[in-house]
Order: sequence, then structure tokens, then C-alpha cells
Amino acid sequence: MQVFPVFIDIFSQSGYNAFHSKATFENCERRKNIMKKFFALLLALVMALSLVACGDKTPANDQQGGGDGDTATYPEYFNGMEDLIAAAQTEGELVVYGSCEEEYLAAACQHFEDLFGIKTSFQRLSTGEVQGKVEEENGNPSADVWFGGTTDPYNVCAAEGLLEAYDAVNASHLVGDMYRDADGYWYGIYKGILGFMVNTDELDRMGIEAPQDWADLLKDEYKDLIWLSNYNTAGTAKLVINTMIQKYGHDEGIKYLVDLDKNIEVYTKSGSGPSKNVGTGECVIGIGFLHDGITQIVDNGYTNIELIIPSSGTSFEVGATAIFKGAAHSNAAKLWIEYALSPECVNLAAQYGSYQFLVIDNATQPSQAAEFGLDPNNVMDYDFEDAKNNIKTYVEEVMAALADNGADTGADRFQTE
Repeated sequence: MQVFPVFIDIFSQSGYNAFHSKATFENCERRKNIMKKFFALLLALVMALSLVACGDKTPANDQQGGGDGDTATYPEYFNGMEDLIAAAQTEGELVVYGSCEEEYLAAACQHFEDLFGIKTSFQRLSTGEVQGKVEEENGNPSADVWFGGTTDPYNVCAAEGLLEAYDAVNASHLVGDMYRDADGYWYGIYKGILGFMVNTDELDRMGIEAPQDWADLLKDEYKDLIWLSNYNTAGTAKLVINTMIQKYGHDEGIKYLVDLDKNIEVYTKSGSGPSKNVGTGECVIGIGFLHDGITQIVDNGYTNIELIIPSSGTSFEVGATAIFKGAAHSNAAKLWIEYALSPECVNLAAQYGSYQFLVIDNATQPSQAAEFGLDPNNVMDYDFEDAKNNIKTYVEEVMAALADNGADTGADRFQTE
């Protein structure tokens, strides 16, 4: 009987990958058929042994910690969730709209699929794009959950009845109440600091000092050197609007953005767009989240990028996750929320180039953020309620003010692709 494990090992090394999908074989009948075809080329004895042994195999998910018989085990963060896991596995599928960086999004979705054996697909969209998409779908969403991106668009969708409230067990590990919606419509997973990223080579070449505060960005010397993201499509840009209104007051905040527009060359679709062009020098000064700048320095080797926290204070994003109202795979969606609030998910971020501060007490903070001098607590008080209630109106007011002052608001400058 020792022959059978030997040939199973041969099979795993030479033939297994040809038939293997995302997880190991998911039912006994499929294994029988594949083994028959393979072992028919070998010995009749081995084929017979394979048929006998097939019924004793444990499920693929047993690899996540070992199991007994047909019972799979999972990481400790999912203790007591057996019924939810079983219901989610019965649905068998999950669709994710992701607004974090695509490499992290892909890794998080793949790991969820590997953990639970649930087929997981995703589409990367900016938060504004997701908001527009679910508003158009109006309660019949083509995705089940939203993952990553700033909470301002989440709040708009919650107010419009487009998110499903859920009382997440793992939310007990959030480090503060500000990192969750009071009614359970979204939960925070990370925190990002808003600031400037500058190309030091280009500034030195032009003989210009780097800006140190928001007011500096209005100087004539920075004309056509600044990039920001599109107020209509990017949660990052919506945060900039709220920050300026909360910092300067409503009218003066909008006036600041009109004045700033005179120095902005382009508004990118995504909030991370400016950061991706600073190292190359195409963008000399980018406004965005500083962890995106860390990615360009650490992962892409752009040592000519300097990160600047505005001296008079700055704000921050809470990156979130939520369930869409009317989700086709509601149990898988709830399981995703529990997963997103666990180290199984958030610890992947730093492994895949996302260096935000994590807001879960049992997660491992990325060392890179602290090494670059970022402090998650050194930020201004941010009025989430005002942002939640008014951001849609603020965007309309800013765009109208820009148009009234002769700004170019065409698609070439305010990018949507």
C-alpha cells in the first residue's frame, strides 16, 4: 500500500498543474476521472488503489490548518463563523469592485479564494467610478462588495440606500469608532495621509524650492507644475475639497481651489495618478496620499521623490469596505467583510506595494510608513459628518466655480480614462 502515495507524489509534480484551477480538486468524482486517465498509463494496480483511496480525501480547504475528515479549518479570525462560511461556499462566487491599488486588490481577492474555495473576480475602479456605477445600477449591482478607497463616496452611496448594513464580528478589532460607519454601512481597513510629492531633480533644475504648505501651491512659480486628481472621479480629490472647505471655510475653500487650478496642469482619473508620474518628471508636484509616493520610492526605485506633509496641517483618508445593497452573493459578501477586517487581508497590503497605516489592532503596521516620517496621528480634525452630508454638493459647486472663472474643464484636462 506504500505504492499509492509515491505515485500521488509523481502525479502532483508532473500532471497536477495541468488540471489544477485556483484550488485543489473540489469534488471526488472529478478526482476519480483525472486519476483514471493518468494512472491508466501506469499500472492497473495503482489505478485500483487510487479509486479506493479517493473517498477518504479531505477538502481542498483543509490545507489552511488541517482538518479531520471532511471538516476544513480556517485561521483563528474566523472562529465561530462556520455557518456563514458554509453559506458563502454554497453561493460559490464573489464579485469585488476595488478602489485600492490593483496589485493589492488582486492579492486580496486571490487569497480570499484560496482560503474559502469561493471563486472571486474583481474590477479596479476609482471611488467616483464605483459610486456612479452603483447609482446607475440602483439596487441591482453587478458586484457584491466594495474594497478600498476613501469613505466620502461610500457615505454618499450609504445615504442613497445603495449599501447594505452588516454587523461585522471582526469590527471589534478596529482601533476607534471613526473607522466605521455608525450604522454598519462601511468599515475602515487603512488610513492614508494627504500631502505633496515632488520631483527634486526637476525642482533643482528649475531653481525652485519645494512647497511646504497649502498656501505655497498658489505661487506663480508652480504654474503648470502641479497635478491633482479629478473631483468627479477620485475620492482623493473629494477629500481635497473637504479639507480646503474645513480649513478655510466654505467660500474661501472654494476660492482656494479656483486659485489652485491656475497652477494645475492635469487632473487624473485616479487619486494615485499624480504619484505615478512624479518620479519620471512628467509631474513635478503631485497632490495625493503619501503612501502612494512611498510605493514609487520603495518599489519602483524613484529616489528623486520627496514626501511633504503640509506644515499647517493636513487631513487623512479612511480606506473602507462595504456590501452593496442587493448583492447577488450576500453571504459571500458578509464573509468578505470579516476577511477584510482581519490580518489575513490587511497584512497583504505592504507585501504588494500599499503602505497605508492599518486601523486593525491585530494587524502588522508597515514599517515603511514610519521610516518616511509619517505619523497617523499628526493630522487635523476632520469633520466626517459634514463631508458625508455635503460632498456631492461641494463637487458641483467647485466645478461650477471653475467654469465661471474660465477654467478648462474639458476631458483632456479633467481625465476620465
